[in-house]
Amino acid sequence: MPEPAKRPSAAHTAYAVTKELILSGELAGGSLISEGEIAERVQVSRTPVREAFLRLESEELLALHPKRGAVVVPVPPGEAADVLELRLALERAAAERLAHIGLPEEHHGRMRELLARQRALAEVADVGGFAHADEAFHRCIVEASGNRLAARFYATLGDRQRRMSVHALRPRPERLALLADEHETLLGHLMSGDSAAFSEALLDHLTATHGSPH
Repeated sequence: MPEPAKRPSAAHTAYAVTKELILSGELAGGSLISEGEIAERVQVSRTPVREAFLRLESEELLALHPKRGAVVVPVPPGEAADVLELRLALERAAAERLAHIGLPEEHHGRMRELLARQRALAEVADVGGFAHADEAFHRCIVEASGNRLAARFYATLGDRQRRMSVHALRPRPERLALLADEHETLLGHLMSGDSAAFSEALLDHLTATHGSPH
């Protein structure tokens, strides 16, 4: 008989819950949280929460202050522009490769699913959920190109992308539907193999949400 799947440890659960609170924007930059708050939410002792906080500190999402708790680290000045610059480079390179090899059907189907999810999330103004689907959509572009090194590196930007999107879109939830339309346009350029049009549309798409990357 196959072994039953292992349940995640208390520390991992505390880590996952706290991280999602940060990435979704529920805990904004500068927010003070305590081990006791998370322990009560997750129904665990403080020891695994302390371990989770240390892990989040290593990821530069929390700053720990003895006897006070932890502060959510705001997005550093200039980081957004750095992330956008890297995204432009990686997604444009992916589009150029896809212009030669074509968009694989499995990735086309995945992107269609993500577009449908985005439209549903836009209807209920779910900014956090949309930011998650948005990151997955753009990551799929790079993964579709078949460049595994680029895909692995792009995935490391995911947390930063989600925080940036939540920060930019929470004051403007009405933009979610427009973003889904812009994603539809990007997908159309990938399907037609027009990497130049994709590159121009991508720059407009990111600049309208986050500002100029330069």
